Amino acid sequence: MPYTTMTSKGQLVIPVSVRNHYHIEPGTKFIVEERGPEIVLKPVSRDHFLQLAGVLKTKGRLSRGLLKSRAMERERE
Repeated sequence: MPYTTMTSKGQLVIPVSVRNHYHIEPGTKFIVEERGPEIVLKPVSRDHFLQLAGVLKTKGRLSRGLLKSRAMERERE
């Protein structure tokens, strides 16, 4: 099982085997969930937004807006 250590700045390095398996690239944002004694990191991806489609009854406008915003962020990086 891969492991990592937190730096003094609160940063973690995700092992390369995990990054490759989940196609995590520099700049990927994560959702941080607390589940009792566990901390779960979930990469935010297009699939994540598609799963949420319809939840807020916005007829997809919110998802498109968020995807557009993310694309603009990537261009600036």
